[in-house]
Amino acid sequence: MIPARYQHILFGFILSGLMSFMVSGIATFRSLGLIDGFFMLWITNWLPSWSVAFPTLLIVSPFTRRLVAKLTRPDSQAQP
Repeated sequence: MIPARYQHILFGFILSGLMSFMVSGIATFRSLGLIDGFFMLWITNWLPSWSVAFPTLLIVSPFTRRLVAKLTRPDSQAQP
């Protein structure tokens, strides 16, 4: 098991993997259609995408959290 202090890194790793997998698949399909060797082409395009998506997510996440905190208010102050 991975220690809990690495939870945010593991979350980013899994999320970036899944998102880049889906986006690269859609982009590959839209560009080429369902051609012979589609899956292999998809995977070879996905892996470099993931190598960019994961560190990007780790860098952008703190800024995104702060922005979301500024754009929202605690539930205790929400109007009914």
